[in-house]
Amino acid sequence: MPAPKSGPKSAPMPGFRYSERDLAKFREVQQLAYHCAEQVAAWIEPGVTERQTTAELRRCLVRAGVQDFFHVPFAWFGDRTAFRHFHTPLQFFAGSRVLAEGMPYVLDCAPVVDGYTADIGYGGKVGENPVWDLLAKDLRVYRELILREVRARKPLAEVYAAVDAQLAAHGYDNRHQVYPGRVIGHQVTRNTARGPAGVNLFGFGVRTLQTLGRELVKERLEGRSPLWAGGRASRHAPTPGLWAVEPHIGFREVGIKFEELLVVTDEDAYWLDDDLPHVRRWTALQEATA
Repeated sequence: MPAPKSGPKSAPMPGFRYSERDLAKFREVQQLAYHCAEQVAAWIEPGVTERQTTAELRRCLVRAGVQDFFHVPFAWFGDRTAFRHFHTPLQFFAGSRVLAEGMPYVLDCAPVVDGYTADIGYGGKVGENPVWDLLAKDLRVYRELILREVRARKPLAEVYAAVDAQLAAHGYDNRHQVYPGRVIGHQVTRNTARGPAGVNLFGFGVRTLQTLGRELVKERLEGRSPLWAGGRASRHAPTPGLWAVEPHIGFREVGIKFEELLVVTDEDAYWLDDDLPHVRRWTALQEATA
């Protein structure tokens, strides 16, 4: 099934805060993040640890001009890609897990350049892993489902429930429910805070925490939440703006996700960019089996 057509529209909708120039800047940062993730994916090999991998990812991003981070880079190997046995937020940080042949991995980074933020997730494997292959193929269904439901102006909590229903149909596990707040996504804004760049607190940039605090208060006053989960706070129509969306699916010891920016206007929605590694992978697979 072809992916729904997406791409930038001719002009911002009323109430939509970003110009075409802004969207182009967000797209550039997202491309930069995915480019670094692909570089690190080509670099990693059996024997490297999660900590070594996040250090390499950070170095790549800084060399590319990243000044700050929405959150520090993450890397998860093996069953940690499916968040098995995660009980505290500290377990999300890179550890001493060593990559081995046949293991899946997930890279996650959130660079900020000139206040423009991206938050991306990149899934891969080392060697052969048939379960990963199946999940990677089926992940496309969730990208199409989310866009379709948001375009229909379904409340965000209902979109979350639709993803859960699809997971049950596939026989997979919802792994984004392990994230703090059980979120499948969160709003992204241009960071205009004046705190020190490059300084992190609990894994999040200080400027990020200042911006998130303002947005949380603002959205709550409007009866909305900048965090997208399945509870009461998300029982509202999609809020115009940019959303970092990250459906994270798992089966047994294997987990995979994508994370990318979804543009929501007052009347429509579309993925900010279709030229991304997971989309290219699905296109190549479709062409190979046509």
